[in-house]
Amino acid sequence: MARIADPRTTEQRNPRTVEIDLASPLEIVDLMSAEDASVPGAVAREREPIARAIAEAEKTFRAGGRLFYVGAGTSGRLGVLDASECPPTFGTDPQMVQGIIAGGHAALTRSQEGAEDRVEGAVEDLAAAGVRAGDFVVGIAASGTTPYVQRALEHARSVGASTALVACTPPPGAMRAAADILIVPATGPEAVTGSTRMKAGTATKLVLNMITTGAMIRLGKTWGNLMVDVRASNDKLRDRSERIVSEVTELGREESRALLLRAGGEVKVAIVMHLLGVDAAAAAAALEQAGGVIRRVVNRAPPDIT
Repeated sequence: MARIADPRTTEQRNPRTVEIDLASPLEIVDLMSAEDASVPGAVAREREPIARAIAEAEKTFRAGGRLFYVGAGTSGRLGVLDASECPPTFGTDPQMVQGIIAGGHAALTRSQEGAEDRVEGAVEDLAAAGVRAGDFVVGIAASGTTPYVQRALEHARSVGASTALVACTPPPGAMRAAADILIVPATGPEAVTGSTRMKAGTATKLVLNMITTGAMIRLGKTWGNLMVDVRASNDKLRDRSERIVSEVTELGREESRALLLRAGGEVKVAIVMHLLGVDAAAAAAALEQAGGVIRRVVNRAPPDIT
């Protein structure tokens, strides 16, 4: 009897895990770890299109545009996760990076599997978010075939937004045609057939981390590798802010706290105030003129960690 073949590698059976149902807990860990070990290499092979996406995101942000992640199921949840982590990490406005998931907020905690096939829902969701020319829309579809994502990219293009696609198996022609940038970390068959929350999900998380973090670095959200645009919205972040200021200024805890208070809680402003001997307004103006990049203002690297 003829078998129904699926061209999507994420839906194919993995010959290395066909006996996984007989495996012990330790053997399951070893099998899954062996599969997961291939993910970083798959992502690294996409270095050039990922770099183009970083450059596009930076250009979008500098022009006042926004980045939207669009996906269904696990892919959509990963987009919402990455977007939601930008404000506490980089002090960004929540509108700057947004996640749109098929099925809406309810799909974050409860599967809404049919939502990925409701293609006009993608148009409605992007319209509700106000996607427009100058924005950057990144579709996420592990299988490369999600109808909701394809329609979202087509609509984004029709209103003048730039587009990219993150997929973990080569997408068909129509999906390719909807993306200006194509990022395909080919992770192959999953340890459990079709469970794209595994290797494909891991690869997607790595790619999204690179896009937003890379763009934020280019915008001056770090000095060296220090997170200098953090906003102290809780005790952990207040402690981190004080430690960063203390490290680069060599001030004690209380002095660092006082400096941050004069800087309105902004780590970058506090650092420039101290290093240039200026007030908060002058420090903020210097940063604005330098595109937010501390190194251009103070003309030095952060202190050596050795």
